[in-house]
Amino acid sequence: MLLSATLPPEVTEYGFRHRQPYAVQLRTIAEMVTHNRGYNLNALGTGKTFCALAAYDILRMQGKVGRMLVVSPLSTLRFTWVREVIAAFPHLRVEVLHGTKAKRLATLDKSADIYVINHDGVKTIFDELLSSHWIDALVIDELAVYRNGQSDRTKLMRTLAKRMRWVWGMTGAPMPRSVCDVWAECSIVTPGTVPKYFSHFRNQLQYKDGPFKWVNRPGAVEEAVRVMQPSVRFSLDDVLELPSMVMQYVETEMGRKQAQIYAAMRTRAIAMVKGQQIDALNAGAVMSKLLQIALGWVYSRDGATVQLDNQARIDAILEYIDGTPNKALVFLPFKHALAGVSAALKKEGIRHFVVSGDTSATERNKVFDAFQNGGGKFPLIAHPACLAHGITLTAADTVIWGGPTTSLEIFQQANARIRRIGQRHKQLVVMLGGTHIERHVYTILSSNDATQIQFLDLLSEVSKI
Repeated sequence: MLLSATLPPEVTEYGFRHRQPYAVQLRTIAEMVTHNRGYNLNALGTGKTFCALAAYDILRMQGKVGRMLVVSPLSTLRFTWVREVIAAFPHLRVEVLHGTKAKRLATLDKSADIYVINHDGVKTIFDELLSSHWIDALVIDELAVYRNGQSDRTKLMRTLAKRMRWVWGMTGAPMPRSVCDVWAECSIVTPGTVPKYFSHFRNQLQYKDGPFKWVNRPGAVEEAVRVMQPSVRFSLDDVLELPSMVMQYVETEMGRKQAQIYAAMRTRAIAMVKGQQIDALNAGAVMSKLLQIALGWVYSRDGATVQLDNQARIDAILEYIDGTPNKALVFLPFKHALAGVSAALKKEGIRHFVVSGDTSATERNKVFDAFQNGGGKFPLIAHPACLAHGITLTAADTVIWGGPTTSLEIFQQANARIRRIGQRHKQLVVMLGGTHIERHVYTILSSNDATQIQFLDLLSEVSKI
């Protein structure tokens, strides 16, 4: 790498056996091994997980840390962290602390280099984690979930982080709602950079304008950046080795009930195929039902919408919306899913636009103009068929597919909304899934296979579905 001469020897001499890092990843790893507390604020798609694991392994080999605890969203425990360990650091042992308290404690007793636990799971075995002094390295993935300094979750993490030798917080969006969000995050990772009390910090950065409104003082953003130090920040544009558009598949877990319903429908579909009771017409209907269940919203026989326990998929969508540095398009192939995601965004207080087949042409034009030319980082939630042709939305550089469409044309045209003249950034297409069928559909779509998705071909791999 061109930057290798400026890197510390522990990084240049490490020897990446299974994957060669990008230049910006080498820079990031160098920062993480140089400072025992800090922030990885790199944008989506830059490989923050890889950097954290490499930094830990370097420190572990030097004897500077023992074992590491990774605290991360539930949707990423196995599908991001465990998979990255297996793929790039197979010599490291990793265990997932998930399930009942008894199960988590039994797993904690197992010998491992890395333990991975979800944010809300920490409170379940907090006392045991606090007394596990052989764990002295901590990575907090999606640090911005701790932006409420008064929540029990934040207080527990503050206490846990205090006793660690090495702590790094990772997020691509440290200020998702307000510049003052960083106070709670800093109180965990670098408590010495912020005042002890939130009210003092807020008064430094904002002033009150009316009974409920707080307005940023001049230089508020710069001050928020100053307290989040040491930090490293690279955007997707900085990764010169990547193509201009990056396609990324992200797997999320289904809820227990959701998985049971999906398995029942899959079994029924397999039986129909074996009994030769399925043709192209009803194959499409069964495929649609399976994709609905995997996404988490299904239509009942009377036309009502039933939401399944799909919180992991919702959380993943929210995480990627927050994580993108600019605007995002979120595509959902079913109208009931649009309503469900919109409701989840409203619950989180995230302003957003929605476009479906019910949106009039006049209203759509208003939405597209506001999204493309207006201020703010408000995401656009849409059915992909409504944005398939002729619309320029280069204000966004990230596309998030909540679930796959089965139309290659719609997939290509929807992604093309951000890949047009006027786009100034590299683009990221995130494809969320949780089943073999979803992954297979995305694979076909990403390879630009002009053949229409064949459900019968998917079902031929019975053992994998």
